[in-house]
Amino acid sequence: MQRSVGNTSQSNNELQLKKKRSSPLKVSLQAILVGGFGGFFTIFALSLISWNDVALLMAPFGASCVLAFHVWDSPLSQPRNIIGGHFISTLVGLIVLNCFGNHAWTLALGVGLAIMMMILTKTTHPPAGADPIVVILAGSTWEFLFLPVLSGAILLSLLAYIVNNLQPNRKYPTFWV
Repeated sequence: MQRSVGNTSQSNNELQLKKKRSSPLKVSLQAILVGGFGGFFTIFALSLISWNDVALLMAPFGASCVLAFHVWDSPLSQPRNIIGGHFISTLVGLIVLNCFGNHAWTLALGVGLAIMMMILTKTTHPPAGADPIVVILAGSTWEFLFLPVLSGAILLSLLAYIVNNLQPNRKYPTFWV
């Protein structure tokens, strides 16, 4: 059966395929407000808190906020993945930096190894894939693993827990371990 749409004709199967290709992401005022507030509040808090003049903020945490506050129910957005992914990827970046230095190939090696280790440990968190780049380009020290990475990721996960669970239709996290 053919259906006319404007000047073109499409079969029912083509129309069904077109419907299935649309984004599964939901857009609602609540999602917009929770995402915006969660990201703002978290990055503001991380930027204000510091110990010994070391801030708890790094650029990949902004991308982590997108996952934690908008696609909060994704396996990639859970505390295990936020904390574990950032910790493991930063550790990999530090090892690569200390063993091989800062070169184009070490940036690539760091990212590749970080992805492999996140998959192996079931802590895949896409924003953490940038951590080896941050570590290697900045020439970070081992302290960076704990401040800002581990402390910041823990605080980010805690704030995601609080903000997401203020919504009656959200139960975050969907898993811990």
